[in-house]
Amino acid sequence: QVQLVESGGRKVQAGGSIKLSCVASGFTFGNYEMTWVRQAPGKGPEWVAEINPNGDSTDYRDFVKGRFTISRDNAKNTMFLQMNSLKPDDTALYYCAGGPRPIQRGQGTQVTVSS
Repeated sequence: QVQLVESGGRKVQAGGSIKLSCVASGFTFGNYEMTWVRQAPGKGPEWVAEINPNGDSTDYRDFVKGRFTISRDNAKNTMFLQMNSLKPDDTALYYCAGGPRPIQRGQGTQVTVSS
C-alpha cells in the first residue's frame, strides 16, 4: 500500500534552516506530482509547494517563495523541502501528499520556529 514518511522536522530559531524529507513507497513515485502541505495549530491545511513527476517544474505559495525549495530524487523515491530564513509563522506540522487517487498523505513532521 501507499506509504509516505516524513522526517527532518525540529525546533529552530527564526532565520534558521531545515531540510525535510518524504520517502514514498507502494507506488511508482516518479509518475506522480507531489506536494508539501502544512497545518499550523488551530488552522486548516495549506499547500506550500508542489513538484511535477520529473522534477523540472515547481510551484510555491507566495509566503514561501524565495525561502523554500522543493526537489525530488526519483531514484530514491524521496522528495525534499529545503526551508531557509524560517519565520515563527512557519511553525506547523508539515506533511507530504501525492500518489495515485485517493491521494495519500504522511503523518507529518513538526517544525517549530522560535522568535
